[in-house]
Amino acid sequence: MSPGLKKSILQDGQSAPLGAHWDGEGINFALYSAHAERVELCIFDIDGNREIERFTLPCWNNQVWHGYLPGAGPGTVYAYRVHGPYQPHLGHRFNPHKLLLDPYCRQLKGRFIWSDLHYGFDVKHTGDEEVADKRDNQHNMPKCVVTARLPMAKFKKPRVAMAETILYESHLKGFTISHPAIPEAMRGKFTGMAHKNIISYLKALGITSVELLPIQSFISESFLHNKNLSNYWGYNSLCFFAPHQDYLQGDSLLEIRQMVDLYHEAGLELIMDVVFNHTAEGGRLGPTLSLRGIDNLSYYRLQSEDRSFYINDTGCGNTLNMSHPRVIQMVMDCLRYWADELQIDGFRFDLAPVLGRETHGYDQGSGFFDALLQDPALSGVKLIAEPWDIGPGGYQLGNFPPGWSEWNDRFRDAGRRFWRADPGILPEFARRLHGSSDIFEHAGRRPSSSINYICSHDGFTLNDLVSYRERHNENNGEKNLDGHRENFSDNFGIEGPTQDTTINVIRQRQQRNFLATLIFSQGVPMLQAGDEFCRSLHGNNNAYCQDNELNWINWAGISKDGINQQAFTRHLISLRKSYQFLFPDVYIHDATYSSEHTIEWFNNSGDAMQSTHWQEHHARTLGYMISGQHPTQKKRVKLMIVFHAGRDAVSFKLPQSSSVSGWEILLDTASYTGQPDPHNCRVDGRLNLFSCSTVVLLALGKKEQLEVHGEVSYEG
Repeated sequence: MSPGLKKSILQDGQSAPLGAHWDGEGINFALYSAHAERVELCIFDIDGNREIERFTLPCWNNQVWHGYLPGAGPGTVYAYRVHGPYQPHLGHRFNPHKLLLDPYCRQLKGRFIWSDLHYGFDVKHTGDEEVADKRDNQHNMPKCVVTARLPMAKFKKPRVAMAETILYESHLKGFTISHPAIPEAMRGKFTGMAHKNIISYLKALGITSVELLPIQSFISESFLHNKNLSNYWGYNSLCFFAPHQDYLQGDSLLEIRQMVDLYHEAGLELIMDVVFNHTAEGGRLGPTLSLRGIDNLSYYRLQSEDRSFYINDTGCGNTLNMSHPRVIQMVMDCLRYWADELQIDGFRFDLAPVLGRETHGYDQGSGFFDALLQDPALSGVKLIAEPWDIGPGGYQLGNFPPGWSEWNDRFRDAGRRFWRADPGILPEFARRLHGSSDIFEHAGRRPSSSINYICSHDGFTLNDLVSYRERHNENNGEKNLDGHRENFSDNFGIEGPTQDTTINVIRQRQQRNFLATLIFSQGVPMLQAGDEFCRSLHGNNNAYCQDNELNWINWAGISKDGINQQAFTRHLISLRKSYQFLFPDVYIHDATYSSEHTIEWFNNSGDAMQSTHWQEHHARTLGYMISGQHPTQKKRVKLMIVFHAGRDAVSFKLPQSSSVSGWEILLDTASYTGQPDPHNCRVDGRLNLFSCSTVVLLALGKKEQLEVHGEVSYEG
């Protein structure tokens, strides 16, 4: 029997809160379904293998079915069977032969096993009308577990200001599964991600916030299962409240809380990638696992002309109905649970326009956005949107409400095209360096609205970006037709790895150029895990289904070039933090020195950029000078960042002024570590740039200038 359960009659209970909640004496079960005719609560033994009791929920109030089971406690294993019409053309897909998971389930027991038993329709029926399948799927389904409330957190959330955030996107399993310093039982688990060696590494790198790919419970799609592949990334949610079972070393949710506590103790934030746009139930021919069998018409967007078909704004078969108040409630309750009880610091929302979709289309004033805006429990968490889906009007970059930040793919593409030396890209490149004010500067939004990135989990790694012109996704089993077709990448003459020293030198330098562009732009930089040490996926730009050594980070196999790039990345981030005051969370347009901060643009002749300069189609060099008042030293500080994407060396004339007597080189991507020779790091007059290089210089006042003789060339 489940813990504490005594054979008894189910009492009426309460319609709120939704889910299964223990009050110290028993458990209240509450399930929303507006169209069900009857709901059965199935209680299982502690292992979830055998049903030991079944009750009909006795009450239906406010469209919520509920009942109270006295004597039951934490560890009780349960699931539902929901009765109602099977009328797909009207949107109803009730089938009591299918065991269903509670949408509010906080922990799962047992494993999901793929079988056609999960289909609510008869797969053998070939007529025009679907027929309900009467086979039971109980033994192939995980079950729900009632949990007790977790103890109070040990440490306060770090509350890193968005403008000071440096994001690090990582896959929990892939980051730890091959780490030699982590005990084998902890690898690929929450406990492994919390290991002291992982936290020490992240702290030393300088990032402030780790953004984890989905850790909510997920399963693989049937088409992947049939090809002996799996959904490695995790964007196929089974239960929104429950953690992914494979990431638990044992069976306690305390593993997640302890992970979060250790990150908070170290001053690091944890942000989780959440999937509230679709579920693992897929399209009309998908399985019946939870929402579809509970109240399909309420939870999903259906086509009005024939409700047996789903609106597929996600490309994953179904779309959550985020204009329905009970669906909004479910998502809000879920966010509060992860942010409050599990102490997560923020959320990155996959295919986020779905969250704002009303019946008339995307709306900044949608019910969900309004609910989120006023919720005090979520007022301090970071909100990050992937601002596109595949539905009508699905590209919404810049159109999320104030308080949100957004993945900026235009930064990604402009950076890639500039360093590929595409013609006519200079104005676009400058706008992205400036924090994309043309996109975000409205309604009080700030540069921190822009999440700048060059690479993410979805696409080439940084190493592959400079090593491949074409995608190489053959192992995905989709005839290399999946993944981005245009990557704005370059291989510098040879596709893939090469022993050509000249090509390898330029590839390494280009990676450093991308990293420097990312770190020294206005906005919030996001680094993909492994890009700091030249990680490669061998040209696969859509490795979502590769749960193997291709995706797992090989910590023992980091090359010498990778070690150098690690040092370079640490140096870059430390420079950004040292001059954080030059990256204020306000847009700067005035180039006069009367303002607190300024941004100025220069061509390679040392002249301020004019409108005609911006139109020079083949310009490959840009100087970007930011300045501001030092917060403690009572002096004005100027940084000049010079980007040169040309394939030839050039001479760049540094700007002169009465307050500047020379320049100190802080970083040069022509060096393996970026750190200059201390005996040759001062320059005046002209700067000789290597091909494809970035140099960061600090303006020196009269008292700071060391003796500089004539024109200095710095070689890394």
